[in-house]
Amino acid sequence: MNAARWPREHPEANRLLHVSPATGRISDKRVEHLPELLRAGDLLVVNDAATLPAALHGRTEQGASIELRLLGPEAEGTWTAVLFGTGDWRMRTEDRPAPPALPVGTRLTLGTLTACVVEVLPPSPRLLRVAFDAQGATLWAGLYASGRPIQYSYLAGPLALWHLQTAYAARPWAAEAPSAGLPLNWTLLLELRRKGVRFASLTHAAGLSSTGDAALDAALPRPERFDIPAATVEAIHATRAAGGRVIAVGTTVVRALEGRAVQSGGTLFPGEGVTDLLMGPGFVPHVVNGLFTGVHEPTTSHYTLLQAFAPLPLLREAAQIAEKLGYLGHEFGDSCLIL
Repeated sequence: MNAARWPREHPEANRLLHVSPATGRISDKRVEHLPELLRAGDLLVVNDAATLPAALHGRTEQGASIELRLLGPEAEGTWTAVLFGTGDWRMRTEDRPAPPALPVGTRLTLGTLTACVVEVLPPSPRLLRVAFDAQGATLWAGLYASGRPIQYSYLAGPLALWHLQTAYAARPWAAEAPSAGLPLNWTLLLELRRKGVRFASLTHAAGLSSTGDAALDAALPRPERFDIPAATVEAIHATRAAGGRVIAVGTTVVRALEGRAVQSGGTLFPGEGVTDLLMGPGFVPHVVNGLFTGVHEPTTSHYTLLQAFAPLPLLREAAQIAEKLGYLGHEFGDSCLIL
């Protein structure tokens, strides 16, 4: 499947493959047709995490050129990050030279910021915990001054950070964009609300999709933090009690909701947490009825998660149809509704 190489001017016109597990039907639509596919009383749950400028280029104290891609903040002011060697997004991650091994104590200069390696984590020497010298507002100002959005070689040019923000983005938690929501502009959201579709949000720290390191990539997605507000839990309970459907916008929303439900013995509670839940064939969702997501290739971990919502033969048929019709993949590509 070909990749979308640049954000579209009118993402609501992106193609939308509607896959109905109940009937086995697969329909070629547009994202702007979403109000026709949902009904009054349904609830869309979105991930309102804003995308961080998480790619920092710099040098070690020995002068080696590196790139650090931040995953997110940890305890005591440290951050987890993945180390890359020379090069940038124009080179495929799997083709980039291996970075130097950085022992604990190594000092890093990253634009206007400086940091120190405080821990090397399994399963790869490229997975680090670092501590920045700056903290608080000074650190955040440095990140936005020196960082760039994470992007990959299939894209046509360098992205601005605003290219990767959803219409409803709030707290900067996401290493990479929660991209399923990118086509949902305010015009479409208002039309859905007029239809009687309700909305709720949570925040989930979407991580990296690829590192080029076989050991790290095999461990993706890593455990990720989430925050589910009480209002969202109340909206989900009310929707299900009234016979409505809960539709997750993106696999990160599924992971947060279902991860919390598993941790709570099948009952959804609000609050912050971390989920390492991996879903796939045989997993029965406790919270989510349907999924609005991007078009994923069968080799990705996201595609494995889809098998919790539809049988593999139907998903394979949908993938063949998408390929035949020229659907585009990746963060600026077309969409799929499994409902």
